[in-house]
Amino acid sequence: MKQNLRSSVWKCWVLSLVVVCNYLPSFSQSFGQSSSSWEAGITIGPSNFLGDLGGNAGKGTTFLKDNNFSMTKLTYGAYLAYQPAEWLGFRFAVNFGRLEGDDAIIKGKGGWEEARKLRNSNFRSKLSEALLMAEVYPTVFIENDPSDVWLKLRPYGVIGVGVFHFNPQGKDPLTGDWVDLKPLRTEGQGLIPGVPEYKLTQINIPMGVGIKYFLSESVNLSLEVLHRKTFTDYIDDVSTNYVDPAIFYANMPLAQAQLAARMANKSGGTGTRFKPGDKRGNPNQNDAYYTVGIKLGFRLGSSDRWSTSTRCPVRF
Repeated sequence: MKQNLRSSVWKCWVLSLVVVCNYLPSFSQSFGQSSSSWEAGITIGPSNFLGDLGGNAGKGTTFLKDNNFSMTKLTYGAYLAYQPAEWLGFRFAVNFGRLEGDDAIIKGKGGWEEARKLRNSNFRSKLSEALLMAEVYPTVFIENDPSDVWLKLRPYGVIGVGVFHFNPQGKDPLTGDWVDLKPLRTEGQGLIPGVPEYKLTQINIPMGVGIKYFLSESVNLSLEVLHRKTFTDYIDDVSTNYVDPAIFYANMPLAQAQLAARMANKSGGTGTRFKPGDKRGNPNQNDAYYTVGIKLGFRLGSSDRWSTSTRCPVRF
């Protein structure tokens, strides 16, 4: 049964691909776009983390309410795009940067944020990602001549799928050194039944909007806001509850166990220190991050230089 279902899904996917590939050229030509094009470019701009650490007054969220401008870091990258029609593009991009969060920057106002400030934790992580996205330019449908892009302004929407790699580090309150957090299993990952270790390479869903301005037929400049939905709550190594430090001493060498205990609970002194079982993070909200990118793109020309066919090479 599973094999038949898998076979049926595969055939439907192939059929859909054939339909799309046969439909796009004729649709493009109806808008005066006789050929596709390639584009390459670079991206640079600020990035921000939205997760358990840091934030503002009230409950923490993964949206702009908890944005901390003081934690803004630089992200840069490059991309290659293929545009089968003026209204549609596909982009492959690689980006590199850094994410940071720190409870110490929270301004306490007597609300839910006080618990996060008392937690007193921080993190930093290098970030690398590869994204495959689709771009849609809706205003093309109301343009008189979509093939003429000189000095034209085009808003667009973008969505896709990506893979990213991170490696959270925290500052040791005793030495001031930055140490890798995943090997310390600060919430008992892999040590407590039902609490698995998290992976440093994860899937994300990039989505956003942008606006592109064509300086000439071959050079364009874009401003783009791209939010990443992720499927992990451990970019900052914080998600669930504080654990009994005895777990570290029972499963690690003494020096590593001592370090794990320090990094797992940095809260205040006697009377204000969190205890095992107390809430450390919010596992109901996965971490997220976003970038504001300035893109400089160069159209490389028509794909007709490499192929005289505009139809998909698919056979049955």
